[in-house]
Amino acid sequence: MSTQPIHSDPQPIPCTQNAVAAALPPAQRMEFYREMGEATPETIGHVLTNWWLLVQVAGDPQTARTAAAVKARTAPGRPASTVMRELRERGQRAMAPTGTRGPKRKIL
Repeated sequence: MSTQPIHSDPQPIPCTQNAVAAALPPAQRMEFYREMGEATPETIGHVLTNWWLLVQVAGDPQTARTAAAVKARTAPGRPASTVMRELRERGQRAMAPTGTRGPKRKIL
């Protein structure tokens, strides 16, 4: 009797057009082929790499669980919009002259 690992790493997908297309669901595969067909010689490598990264991330079980939690709004953490607002506010305070509170602006 041999032992089998409980968690196995997914096999890496080669960064080729055929491998990426084979790893995509039909609806996304059509979008992939459309983007590859519209790509110029200068951009085709970027298009392939972007789709390859998408396939790699989608094949990771932890990423799938995290994405599901984000969609269900049960993921830990704070919304990116809140963090971005706080960073903008912090930047405005840092740029305001000493002794003033800075301009009053409505922040989205």
